[in-house]
Amino acid sequence: TSRMSELPITQINSRPGVIDLGMGNPDFDLLPLELLHQSAEKCFAVGDRRPLQYGTEAGDGYFRHSLAAFLGSRYGNQVDPDRLFVTAGASSALDLLCTLYTRPGDTIFVEEPTYFLALRIFEDHGLDAIPILMDGEGLCIDDLEGKLAAYKPKFIYTIPVFQNPSGITLSASRRQQLVQLAQLENFLVIADEAYQFLPYSRHKPPSFAEFTGQVEQIISVNSFSKILAPGLRLGWIQAHASVIARLASCGLLESGGGMNPYTSALVRGLIEDGGLDENITKLRGEYSRRLETLDKALRMHLPHAEYVKPEGGFFFWVRFPGVDAMELRGRAAGFKVDFRQGALFSSQKGMGEFLRLGFCFYDPPAIEEGIQRLADCLKG
Repeated sequence: TSRMSELPITQINSRPGVIDLGMGNPDFDLLPLELLHQSAEKCFAVGDRRPLQYGTEAGDGYFRHSLAAFLGSRYGNQVDPDRLFVTAGASSALDLLCTLYTRPGDTIFVEEPTYFLALRIFEDHGLDAIPILMDGEGLCIDDLEGKLAAYKPKFIYTIPVFQNPSGITLSASRRQQLVQLAQLENFLVIADEAYQFLPYSRHKPPSFAEFTGQVEQIISVNSFSKILAPGLRLGWIQAHASVIARLASCGLLESGGGMNPYTSALVRGLIEDGGLDENITKLRGEYSRRLETLDKALRMHLPHAEYVKPEGGFFFWVRFPGVDAMELRGRAAGFKVDFRQGALFSSQKGMGEFLRLGFCFYDPPAIEEGIQRLADCLKG
């Protein structure tokens, strides 16, 4: 067993003793092993072998009905299960959308800053990413209009709620403007809503999914990675019927069947017996405490840090004027602390004075210790 424990299982590879505040993964202790255990037992007890077969293309119909009911209760309006498509997580959804809707050399728009690993997926597809500026209300419509005069993008990739890395939520008026522009200029809006169900204030942001019934250009992408467990590799797309039809008829699914039918069956049980709701409530309480800890630690140990306190999601986007975050990260290794430098999140390698700090992977004492080490590093 000692040999077994050394073999790689997870993507997480921080060095022992280092507090890596760059992590965007949930804490191991917050992964709901017991809930999934109970759900698996119930699933097996039914004796249904169908989830072990190649799945129907858009995803298990029973699962999509349960998911539609869950989403309807969260969004406050009815969700049609036929407008849902099951994916192997948000990354797989982005990859599939790139495969079906773009060709190498096509132009796309991304927010500046944006999720750095989405940039890698777009790179794999040979896409040319053009940045759209952001401010406190999300992506700047003026800048978008200016860029639309010069380029014809296939899609814009936006993270409209508690954006990774900035924590910003796109304002309601700008959502409307973005939807109108997408219809007028005929480009897709791929809205990555992975943090949709993790607000820590009473304010619940709306979802882009509400536009998908009427507007063909809007595609909402979401995932169970942040609200249950990333290892499930399970997510969904909510979109117009024409988009769902295109996804469900692609070669990948014709050959391999719908994605993750077995995992879908397990998670369906959790949705139906309230386990998912219970888990989200627990996570919101825990992450809320961690967010407050990070905010307090920054104010105490790093009063020069400039940031807007996020109201949800996983991250603080912090600016240290005059500091080269890349160089700082190199020095931070000596203080056994880590983060992600702003340049990673820029399609133009800008954002040099920014760093992304996460509060999802560590408990409050470790977060505080991490900020103390970062402060020592900046002083040193």
